[in-house]
This record gives sequence, C-alpha cells and structure tokens, in this order.
Amino acid sequence: MTFLKGSKLYSIFTGTCPVCQEESMYKEPNPYKISKLFDMHERCSNCHTKYKMEPSFFFGAMYVSYAVGIAFGFAAFVISYWLFQLSLLNTFIAIVITLIVFMPVIIRWSRNIWVNFFFSYDPKKAKSEI
Repeated sequence: MTFLKGSKLYSIFTGTCPVCQEESMYKEPNPYKISKLFDMHERCSNCHTKYKMEPSFFFGAMYVSYAVGIAFGFAAFVISYWLFQLSLLNTFIAIVITLIVFMPVIIRWSRNIWVNFFFSYDPKKAKSEI
C-alpha cells in the first residue's frame, strides 16, 4: 500500500493521519475489537493535527457510512445474484450478512473519508521528509 502514500486513498484505507500519514488515528488498529472501535487519538503524535475539529465532528461520517454501506450492499448483490445466481431471498440474506460482517470496517472507512474531506497530505510534516 506504500505506493499510494501521499494520496487520500492511503489515509482512508490505512486509517493514518491525513496530514502526515505516519501514525494511525485509532488507538486500536483492529476494527473488530468492537469495544474500542471509536477510540481515537486526540492528536497525531508526529504532526500534532487535531482529528476532532469540533464536538460531534464525526456525525458527518454517518452520511458517508450510508454511501459506503450502499457500495458494500451493491457488491454483495452483484456477487450473490449475478455471479453465484442465488435466489432473491438468498441474495437479500447475503446482503444483510455482508453489512453485518463489514459494519466495523464501514464505520472506520467512513470516519477516514470524512476526516480526509477537511485535511490534505503535507509532505513537509512526514517523518521521512524531516
């Protein structure tokens, strides 16, 4: 994934700081540890970027999660209905299972996308550039 370093996609998929892309924004990198799913560092230890710009900042990520969930559901539909040629009922069950299984990933990616709307990569703040 290092070939994407410097792009917003790198920060979105890895959950790293959107400014320096050196440190994870999350205290626990595994999104499937549900009790720590929302635990984030307040600031980046490298570039000191504050992730929450205001109280309730990540409420906007709910709108992003809707779009990301639709994308996951559509992918599940295409794979189950067209690729495996399952019935509509089984396709619906596959979509529901997909959304439940990937819910922690959808939540994290939505937060990552939301925070990347407001910050951009700055190569001057990366450790390797200092």
